Amino acid sequence: MATKHNDLTSGSIYKGLIAMALPIMGTSFIQMAYNLTDMFWIGFLGSNAVAAVGIAGFFIWLSQAFIFMGRTGTEIRVSQATGAGNHDLAEALARTGILITTAIALAYSVMIIFFNKPLIAFFNTGDAGVDLMSTQYLIVIAIGFIFPFCNQAFTGIFNGRGNSKTPFKINAVGLVINMVLDPLLINGWGFVPEMGVIGAAVATVFAQAVVFVLFFYNVRFNHSLFPHFRLLQRIPFDEAHRILRMGFPPAIQSGLFTGISMVIARLIAVYGPVPIAVQKVGSQIESITWMTATGFAVALGAFVGQNYGAKQYVRVIKGYRAAMRIAFGLGVFNTFLLFFGAKWLFMIFIREPLAVDLGVDYLRILALSQLFMCIEITSSGAFNGIGKTEPAAITSILFNLLRIPMALYFSQMTFLGLNGIWWSITISSIFKGVIVYVWFGHILRTKNEFKDNLLY
Repeated sequence: MATKHNDLTSGSIYKGLIAMALPIMGTSFIQMAYNLTDMFWIGFLGSNAVAAVGIAGFFIWLSQAFIFMGRTGTEIRVSQATGAGNHDLAEALARTGILITTAIALAYSVMIIFFNKPLIAFFNTGDAGVDLMSTQYLIVIAIGFIFPFCNQAFTGIFNGRGNSKTPFKINAVGLVINMVLDPLLINGWGFVPEMGVIGAAVATVFAQAVVFVLFFYNVRFNHSLFPHFRLLQRIPFDEAHRILRMGFPPAIQSGLFTGISMVIARLIAVYGPVPIAVQKVGSQIESITWMTATGFAVALGAFVGQNYGAKQYVRVIKGYRAAMRIAFGLGVFNTFLLFFGAKWLFMIFIREPLAVDLGVDYLRILALSQLFMCIEITSSGAFNGIGKTEPAAITSILFNLLRIPMALYFSQMTFLGLNGIWWSITISSIFKGVIVYVWFGHILRTKNEFKDNLLY
């Protein structure tokens, strides 16, 4: 079977971006749907169960930082090598990225399993039942961490090759399995015992394991990436170092973002388990925006990477402008969706009156930042494509850190209370979007490859 990589260095820019972005967006929504499916069924168990999964979810979220260590640089370098027509190098880069990701996954799993209790205790919920459910859920997920780690690495490599459809199809199979197993294992049926939050974790791990098997089959036996892919061959250590160097800034960005969110969650915990559940569900709903924007950002990263590798600098500029127009439209749409649809969106997952009231406040405040979030994420994709992962990471780290003093001030020193924490998130997101956009514009105006082509 012929390999399925797409040349993004020619043809319609909008068509190329959209054709790449739609499957990536679909894959992103599939990843989100895993969590939403869990939240939907766990919601019937009550706010404490939702809060428990929400707390454990921070350490699953933290795993993204370690995934980025291998995935980001691999995706960038594979796209650049593909654009330059060096497919042997692209294969070596893919092999290197998978091995790096596997090693990181095993190390992170061991850490979580051995230190799960003090990690959960950090949130100081004051509820032994919530802590127990969080611990049980987290251990089961940690045992299977190698599957989502490798699945994301495979997804990044396919995206770098310009083939975003295969990851979408494979991940869709996993979602269907998860949707079937969730109610069965959480609530029990027939000879299957009721497992509660543990059932949700088992369903997720099993589904991700199936996805891993499908990826491995497509790469190793169906030759979907390269004619002859061999995993256990010599890796280029200079490229391994380059991959890790590119992945380090977004990994730090993601890790600090999760750590800051954990501190914020501890501030929220002062108000009780219900606000924790509200933040968990609200962030899942809000992810409609960043999952959509991430789809276009990843597509833009692959597009820019291939064209940058092929020295097609005019197409890089035109592609960025086209993606920003799309990002602006998405941001405006999601702002209106979250603001005016806050109540019915939140009631899909939790129906307790107090939780719904708090959830409406959360979504309407966060709605004001959606446009700027789209701008930030899309511009980050352009930075990744040219191999400069630092600017977006620096901006994100700085303003995410500022969320903590802002949250403390707004929640404790003003009349806003809990809503002050939500305002700290919105305000920082606005600043991030503006600064990253201006920074990339500066790169276009001053970098030799681009500044002479801005009139095109």
